[in-house]
Amino acid sequence: MVEKIRKSLRDSAAARWTALFIVSFTMLCGYFLTDIMAPLAGLLEGQLGWSRADYGTFTSSYGWFNVFLLMLIFGGIILDKLGVRMTGMGAAAVMVIGTAIKYWAVSTVSLEGQSLFGLDAQVFWASIGFAIFAIGVEVAGITVSKIIVKWFKGKELATAMGMEMAMARIGTALALGFSIPIAKATGVIDVSRPILIALIGLCIGLIAFIVYVMMDKKLDASEDTGEIIVKNPEDEFRLSDIGKILGNKGWWYIAILCVLFYSAVFPFLKYATDLMVNKFGVKEDLAGLIPMLLPFGNILLTPLFGGIYDRKGKGATIMIIGAVLLIVVHALFAIPGFNSWIFAMVLVVLLGIAFSLVPSAMWPSVPKIVPEKRLGTAYSLIFWVQNWGLMGVPLLIGWVLEKYCVTGQTVRDGLTVNTYDYTLPMLIFTSFGVLALLFAFLLKAEDKKKGYGLESPNIVK
Repeated sequence: MVEKIRKSLRDSAAARWTALFIVSFTMLCGYFLTDIMAPLAGLLEGQLGWSRADYGTFTSSYGWFNVFLLMLIFGGIILDKLGVRMTGMGAAAVMVIGTAIKYWAVSTVSLEGQSLFGLDAQVFWASIGFAIFAIGVEVAGITVSKIIVKWFKGKELATAMGMEMAMARIGTALALGFSIPIAKATGVIDVSRPILIALIGLCIGLIAFIVYVMMDKKLDASEDTGEIIVKNPEDEFRLSDIGKILGNKGWWYIAILCVLFYSAVFPFLKYATDLMVNKFGVKEDLAGLIPMLLPFGNILLTPLFGGIYDRKGKGATIMIIGAVLLIVVHALFAIPGFNSWIFAMVLVVLLGIAFSLVPSAMWPSVPKIVPEKRLGTAYSLIFWVQNWGLMGVPLLIGWVLEKYCVTGQTVRDGLTVNTYDYTLPMLIFTSFGVLALLFAFLLKAEDKKKGYGLESPNIVK
């Protein structure tokens, strides 16, 4: 056993951090596409005639196939059965296919004026492409989580997960900050141009994952001692293990905390640029730069908080602090009189701190609650629960804006668009934070009862 540990490739710091960087780059490309449309809501309304309800429908399509066709759950089962290499390659390829459909839908003029199933044809096909992409990016996410556990278990696990999330947030930041400038780059507005850039990036991300596959093969070879290992049937994943996961109260608390917390952040980012324009009076070309501060804060803070969890523990406590910050930020966003762009920047930075605290402790806590043989399925089920929020909340916010929050019309860049009051949507986001805080306390109580070790360090000395 000592000889096996000595020869393992993951004991090389350079090797495991290189593997982390490669798979994180693939996720960066995925998150760039995920949020590329977020700053374009106004341009979509002015150029393509999309209403906020249409935009909400498109954004909610992220969860259509993952939720209703259970693709995330199947993805987790495939991951536990076939391993990270085949699952990751398939997920990266699906991201490319879905993005290609989305680009075609937004760029083609042949769909203009048509409708399908009661939706504008461009909205419908862009949503189908986004829904297919979402299968790939979500399965890639659970695959990368299992890859990190494979390389970093007993080592800098939370730090590594924090670094991966930080790189993914770079993709979000680039999308929020540069989507509108890319769309206007040639002097002629083209909302499909940012999607094309994202498609090229995803092709590069697929190539990067192929490089990781070769590293993963070397890792397995380095841990092959030549001994004949008799597998215990109890160690293999079975469909009945899904029931064991769903019967775990600690898993449920993390899953519900996840959907509540992410529902208060990712859907907010989908509308944050529009919020900056409508409430804080920021020019549309610059409005995306303020929400961009949130993911850039993640880049610095998520690995930092992950390192604290690795060395000092206090995972459940970190999640509680993050939920409190989430409530404070969204409640302050909801106050009508606070409309200074400097105030908005401060709140976004605080939201970035909250968004660093909770995920840095939440994702590394799952392996403490669920056995490794069920880990892929456990993560996929959490992502499935999360996707209910990522699907439903943008749809809800779009409907609320269209129904209750229109305050008038204005002309931007020669395009006539509606203006909106975001007070009610921000109160909705605040309510998610309150519920997230409740479940963070329940998780801490369950940890104390069951002894999962969420308050203990991850690094084994």
